[in-house]
Amino acid sequence: MPQPPTRRPPPGPVRPPAPEPDRLCGPAAVGAAFVRRPEAVLRLFYAESRREVAGPFCARMARDKKPYREVPPEELAKIAGTTHHGGIVAVATPRRVPRLPDILPDILPEPMFRAGLLPVLDGIGNPHNLGAIARSAAFFGCGALMLSGDPRQAGVSDAAFRTSEGGLEALELVRAPDLPGALHRLAPHCLTVAAVARGGMAPGAVPRDRPIALVLGNEEGGLPEATLAACAARVTLPGSGVVESLNVSVAAAVLIHSLARM
Repeated sequence: MPQPPTRRPPPGPVRPPAPEPDRLCGPAAVGAAFVRRPEAVLRLFYAESRREVAGPFCARMARDKKPYREVPPEELAKIAGTTHHGGIVAVATPRRVPRLPDILPDILPEPMFRAGLLPVLDGIGNPHNLGAIARSAAFFGCGALMLSGDPRQAGVSDAAFRTSEGGLEALELVRAPDLPGALHRLAPHCLTVAAVARGGMAPGAVPRDRPIALVLGNEEGGLPEATLAACAARVTLPGSGVVESLNVSVAAAVLIHSLARM
């Protein structure tokens, strides 16, 4: 006699997978993490050639009763996921990127416009460009970096940490899912400036009477129309005309240097 079908309970909510830990490669990135968020470092690995550099970090790990060890280069490459590990790798809890508040306070957090400039990235998909821009932003004294909700926009990753040479650790990070809306909300606090390949004012002509939000876009497509429309001004780097434009990370470095208050 056939048995009645087994009634299965309705499926419960599916939990998203836990985010992968950050893998920080190289002395600069590892050192910055120990300065800025030492409690986040979970494990430390290093090659014999980096024994002296790793010494103070190992002492901290020992005090915190966390694992650390010297490993051969081939094992270090497996841990890092790359041969470009600089001889030392820290595994850390993932860096959180909070959302920009829907309602901005009258007084923004101090790091937001440190050096009078907030770099804003919209659709920059290459994590190496993200890391290079973060490195320049930190070098020239910026305190924060804003990322858009564009699906092309690179997030914080192992490659971005490695390229930033510790710059990402020095910056507050914030995400704006609706970037045009966020720029409109920032407008009372700053001058919103779109970096464009042509047709904008020269950096020296940008008003400097208030902080600047510098918006940088995708190398292939540039900034979306909605983002451009939300910006009060546009800036263009004048060149020789031999080539049309610079790599976005190089352009960002020049513009940050030109517009930041140092």
